[in-house]
Amino acid sequence: MNSIYSFIEMIEHQLLPELILESEYVYDPVRITRIPSEWECVGTGNYAGVFTHVDYPDWVVKVYARDFACLEKEADVYKRLGDHPAYSQLLHKGDVYLILKRLYGITLYDAFHRGLPIPESVIIDVNEALSYAKERGLNPYDVHGKNVMMHNNRGYVVDISDFYKQGEDTKWRDLVRAYYRIYLPLFYKRRIKVPYTLLDIVRYSYRIYKKFKYLL
Repeated sequence: MNSIYSFIEMIEHQLLPELILESEYVYDPVRITRIPSEWECVGTGNYAGVFTHVDYPDWVVKVYARDFACLEKEADVYKRLGDHPAYSQLLHKGDVYLILKRLYGITLYDAFHRGLPIPESVIIDVNEALSYAKERGLNPYDVHGKNVMMHNNRGYVVDISDFYKQGEDTKWRDLVRAYYRIYLPLFYKRRIKVPYTLLDIVRYSYRIYKKFKYLL
């Protein structure tokens, strides 16, 4: 059986020396320009990439490209969350990376693009998970369609890196409102595939709207 220690050794002696992550803009995902063989990128965020190895399919490593102080905060968030079915688990913390239990599924963003039905049970699961995080003294922040996944009709929150932040964030609340008012009556039964270009236009328009509303 593969051990966490052998996985750590592969990360530090194979992945990190050959991996090249680039972060040009704060609000855009990092770019991966080089990755060693037998490793696969399974996701990117605004300051980190997530990778898996063929020999360790149930674990992922999240490698930070910048904002390394946030790595410590994210590790603390995972410790405070403990064991919950809608969240991953922290297995090890390195200097620039975290090893996490892998969550399988498809993001709501990609499901919408592919015209896959998003059952209400997913929304209910995520709502419960966010309430649980609040009970643990955390502040669910920056939860949206790109970091919520579904698998076998269950919902999962795959990015909790901003749960330590203060203030109110309404992305998930707005998404839930749109789910019940627009998605269920218009999209759920029609299996409409939405191009990524249109989804990105909606995403950027929403960001501009929120900034403008805040200024008012």
